[in-house]
Amino acid sequence: MNIIKLNAIPSTNTFLKDLSATKKVENFTTVVAENQTKGKGQRGNVWMVEEGKNLTFSTLINDFSIQKFNPFVLNILVPVSIVQVLEKYDLHNLKIKWPNDILAENKKIGGILIENTFKQIDKIEVIIGIGLNVNQTSFDDLPKASSILLLSGQFKNKEELLEKIVQQIEVNYNQLVDGLKTEKYFWEVYHQYLFRKDIPSVFQDVTQKKFQGIISKVTTEGKLEVLLEDDSFQQFDIKEVTLLY
Repeated sequence: MNIIKLNAIPSTNTFLKDLSATKKVENFTTVVAENQTKGKGQRGNVWMVEEGKNLTFSTLINDFSIQKFNPFVLNILVPVSIVQVLEKYDLHNLKIKWPNDILAENKKIGGILIENTFKQIDKIEVIIGIGLNVNQTSFDDLPKASSILLLSGQFKNKEELLEKIVQQIEVNYNQLVDGLKTEKYFWEVYHQYLFRKDIPSVFQDVTQKKFQGIISKVTTEGKLEVLLEDDSFQQFDIKEVTLLY
């Protein structure tokens, strides 16, 4: 496992992308930083962490075939891999909140940002950015955020956790590519962990209008499908709806 450790950089995703642009980088090369000053999250948000307390890292996958696989399957495989590791860390009620937040006991402890770049007509380079709250104890003005330490009561070894997560992503990825597990399998596991699935919930659209509905599934295009009060189904893209909880 090739792990590049850095102190402070703007973004591990950007660093790994620039590195790959200048030389051949092997699969699952991982860049981890003690402090990430311009970390990126979903919806253009900034991912801020307390220096030295958490994990902020990016992992690269080369030559992923979009002719053979739906590229969005990686958005399913990665959070599933993380949850599979965290289940062994004294955490309860682990869930994946659409599209890619990791929750434990209804608190956000992690986030994922996956960026794809076309290298050939049928292949892409994938950079997987992961932020995970490990040993941080203070989350000012973030009542829905927490950490593994706060929820488990135990200080965790970040390096060990990093290696286990990257290894699990690699194992699941290789099982997919080698045909040992199908895309359908990972979709099914993802939906088992999907936060608020089949539970009446409140949502807010881009006009700030609130409405009730029940999460039915996430489509293979990554959209959230919601059963509305009139018994119709509507699909939402990432920036089109917010789940309130």
